[in-house]
Amino acid sequence: MTALLPMLAGLGTGLALIVAIGVQNTYLLRLAVTSSVRVVAAAVVVCAVSDAVLILAGVLGVGVVVERLPVALVVIRFVGAAFLVTYGVLAARRALWPSGESLRVESEAADDGVPVAIASGNAPADEHCAPSGPAAVSGAGRGAAVHPAGAGAAATAPTTVAAGRTRTAPPGRAATVRTAVVTMLLFTWANPHVYLDTLVFLGSVANQQGPADRWWWTAGAALASCLWFGALGFGGRLLRPLFAKPLTWRVFDGLVALVMLGFGATLALGA
Repeated sequence: MTALLPMLAGLGTGLALIVAIGVQNTYLLRLAVTSSVRVVAAAVVVCAVSDAVLILAGVLGVGVVVERLPVALVVIRFVGAAFLVTYGVLAARRALWPSGESLRVESEAADDGVPVAIASGNAPADEHCAPSGPAAVSGAGRGAAVHPAGAGAAATAPTTVAAGRTRTAPPGRAATVRTAVVTMLLFTWANPHVYLDTLVFLGSVANQQGPADRWWWTAGAALASCLWFGALGFGGRLLRPLFAKPLTWRVFDGLVALVMLGFGATLALGA
């Protein structure tokens, strides 16, 4: 019971800091609905481990060094601002000109065994719509082109059936583990607010708990990051049916653009 109370206090404080609409959360949600479990797991590990390292460093007194080196935070601030503004512009571009994320979500959902709806048309919506033999048929009626299974993108890209014709659409480019890890590292370590929240604030609060309780408090704060990012990353996959609609992506990317540009402007202005 003695250890439980400071751990719960650290858990609550950690959740209060990270459960908000931020750059990490929006990017992790995008990965959750568009990428494989391995990519999402890598991003979750980066977020949780980064927070744990920063919180531990704050408890060990590194936060004092950060407070005495304001120049370092200024450099990080402008680097982070430039990155956030760039990402915000790209998100705004995706909102105005969608790049096919909904098709990739459908492809990922099909790979996971989730049924995907087919656009209505003249073709019957039964087992005859999909190829049952070693070949996939693209087109309708006589003269339809036949693509052997496994030959090129036709075997892997999702198909849309409309007006009795089958059309193969490119699913877009999914994030790789390397891309997800590098981007998440930039979102985390190029944000000066994360140093103020973890190294300075959480570190100072942990050291106020006493010699014994501060480590239980630190464990609770680190656990908050693990629980939140794990729930967002793996629970976000449940939103795939919603993100299979192009309109959802346009709204989401519009909000992401506002968040990124807002945070970028805030960092650049020093607020």
